[in-house]
Order: sequence, then C-alpha cells, then structure tokens
Amino acid sequence: MTNYRNSCIDGINIFYREAGEQHPQTIVLLHGFPSSSHMFRELIPQLAYHLHVVAPDYPGYGYSDCPAVNDFAYTFDHLEEIVEKLLDSLNIKRFSIYVQDYGAPVGFRLAVKHPERIEAIISQNGNAYQEGFTSFWDAAQPYWSNRNAETEQPIRELSSFESTLWQYTQGVRNQERISPDAWTMDQLGLDRPGNIDVQLALFYDYRTNLERYPQWHAYFQQYKPPLLAVWGKNDPIFGPAGAEAFKRDLPDSEVHLLDTGHFALEEDVDVIANHIIHFLTAKVASH
Repeated sequence: MTNYRNSCIDGINIFYREAGEQHPQTIVLLHGFPSSSHMFRELIPQLAYHLHVVAPDYPGYGYSDCPAVNDFAYTFDHLEEIVEKLLDSLNIKRFSIYVQDYGAPVGFRLAVKHPERIEAIISQNGNAYQEGFTSFWDAAQPYWSNRNAETEQPIRELSSFESTLWQYTQGVRNQERISPDAWTMDQLGLDRPGNIDVQLALFYDYRTNLERYPQWHAYFQQYKPPLLAVWGKNDPIFGPAGAEAFKRDLPDSEVHLLDTGHFALEEDVDVIANHIIHFLTAKVASH
C-alpha cells in the first residue's frame, strides 16, 4: 500500500508518497512540470512489489507548501537541496532515480553532488542533451536573454488549462485512455494564488540546466551509472534524440522509445514498470 506522508524541511511542508519500505533497494521518483507525485499514482503500486519507492512533491507543486517567491528561492539548485534533505531525513543512503522533465535537472544535480549514492538512473523524457530540445523551446530563448513583460507572456501561457491539456494529450495513441484526473490535478496546483510566479521563476532558472550539461556528461563518463531511458517518442517538448544521446556518454545504456507522448506513464505504465523492474532487479543488481 502507498502511504501519504509529510515532512518539514527547512520550515516547509514537503508531501511525499512512500511504499515498499520492506525492500532494501530504493527508487526515488522525481516529477516534472506541471505535475507532482500524482503522476506516479499507477506506477508506485507496481514498483512497490519489488522496491522501496519514495516520490516527493517539490515546493510549489502537489500537496507540498507553496511559499511566495519572495520567501523561497525557486531554483533547481534549491529544489535539489530540498529533495536531498528529505532523503537524509528518511535515512536513505543509496538509491536509484526516476527523472521526468523538471525531475531531470533535480536528479542530475543530486547525482553529480553525490555520485556515491546513485545506483541507477531511469530517464522518462528527462533531458540532458541539446539534441532533445524541440521547437517548443523557441519562446524560451528570448525570455532567458531578456526577461520582461513581453518575453514573459508566452511562458505565462504554459500555465493555462489549454497548455496542460496539450502536454497530456499531444502525441498519445488514444486520448480516451488518458485520465482527466491527470491534467485536472495539475491545473488545480497551477491555479493557486501566486503559483504563476513560481512557474515563471523556475522556467527562467531552467537556463542554468543547459549550462550544467557538460558537468552532467562528465559525471556519466566518469561514474558510468546504469541508465535506462523509457521515452515517449512523440513528446513535443523533449524529442527522442534526447534519449538516444545518452548512448554517447553511456554506450551500455538501455533505450526504449514508446509510441506515446510527454507523460508516457498515462498510456504505458505497465510497459515502463516492467522495464524498470527488470532493469533494477536484474541488470543493476549485477552491476
């Protein structure tokens, strides 16, 4: 069974889902934008038969606190610190990470900072290479170069209901298989007072992730973490070239391109769960 828990980290309530505590091997699930640990609601029970699973909500997302931008620095460095402190509070020393979208810069920062703690990486549309970027990011460059009301407007629109729905439905095989609970839950978070400022701050800070790419690649090359990429190949945000690019630094990485979109778990949770379980219980166990 999944447990729904809260922990106070640096004075902020952090919500997390936890299951399978009896297992020695841990996987930490790191969600993307504009979601929360809710995106893992169907994956967690499947993994929990084999693994200890922890899935936190970042500040500003899901059921975690959403402090104002004047009271909390919404940067990917800071999100990594919060996740790290949560894992420390749970006495989790070694673990694998599942990263999706925003979860990638959080997880890869953690891996570079503490390579000794990372057993394996599962990337589900979690980018680490320029090759993964699509035309979706065209509006980002002006915003990153000169943040003002004009360049901010396209970024504001990413928090709209239409944008959230688009993220969940673009590139899927069958929209009728995508639960409306997914985008409804995300939109409730985005519509909270002050949350648009959170999203603008993090999207602006996203430019720092590209600056870290060489550091992440060096980490891959030096430590050679076992890596599994399970990637929605129709993702309009991070294309399949981002998955294939891992092989440049990690030739032994395992890449599976799935016929679905950005939130691949919505259509292919069973397929992804099977890949993860086989990868972590067989291949990584012998690493």
